[in-house]
Amino acid sequence: MPPALLAALGAERATPVAGGCIHRCYRVLIGGVPHFAKVNDARLADAFAAEADGLEALRAPGIRAPQPLRHGVAGGHAFLLLEFLELEDQGDFAALGRMLAVAHRSAGPAFGWRRDNYIGSTPQANAWCEEWSTFFRERRLAPQLALARKNGFRLELGRAEEVLNDHHPQPALVHGDLWSGNVAFLTDGEPVLFDPAVYYGDREADLAMTELFGGFPAAFYAAYNAVDPLERGYEKRKHLYNLYHLLNHLNLFGGGYLAQVRSTLRLLLDAL
Repeated sequence: MPPALLAALGAERATPVAGGCIHRCYRVLIGGVPHFAKVNDARLADAFAAEADGLEALRAPGIRAPQPLRHGVAGGHAFLLLEFLELEDQGDFAALGRMLAVAHRSAGPAFGWRRDNYIGSTPQANAWCEEWSTFFRERRLAPQLALARKNGFRLELGRAEEVLNDHHPQPALVHGDLWSGNVAFLTDGEPVLFDPAVYYGDREADLAMTELFGGFPAAFYAAYNAVDPLERGYEKRKHLYNLYHLLNHLNLFGGGYLAQVRSTLRLLLDAL
């Protein structure tokens, strides 16, 4: 950690730890108490502000998430200081399913969020919208498709968005980036969520992403559905929701994701 930032935080020591592909992460001792710090260039200060906002939003309905303590710019670097949690890869996935189902009952006034935020390092627009299909088309798919064209990828949705016809979910608080890398467990098995991209959206978008990169154990889905079963048509709609994340990966990491994007589009068109 840069010495000027270490001094600004009033820290005695900082040790590099694993924690993400975008930011530099540290275990920081402040007054003898361990904390977790994310650090990056000063220009990314808003990303840390958005993350702190998202963590507080997740914590409000009872999701276990790291408590944000401070964020800002010091010593020429942006930082986010969080409580330090001892985390493990495996734990009570059934408890995770129940926790998420309960949190999804936190209803919003419309689709969107009180501020824009980020999906990975990509800006994510959250201006309010009354209709879910309009929100997902204009705030999620359209910006990613425009960015893909700018990056040299010509993609057409065709009729794919029609899977949202006659689907009118209630605005639910969603994590927004719910893959296995953003889930861990305390030593007693209690689930913890982090790195959110929150907004009020269709709860199915969270469930869909859990399936995108390998899926969660069956106990997670069974527990979720025992609390709040998914609606008919989810198996079709999930591909459209995951298309957003695949397009983001295409835009962030390049053409290695192009085949998966095209395959998902074919699944959607075949389902219509």
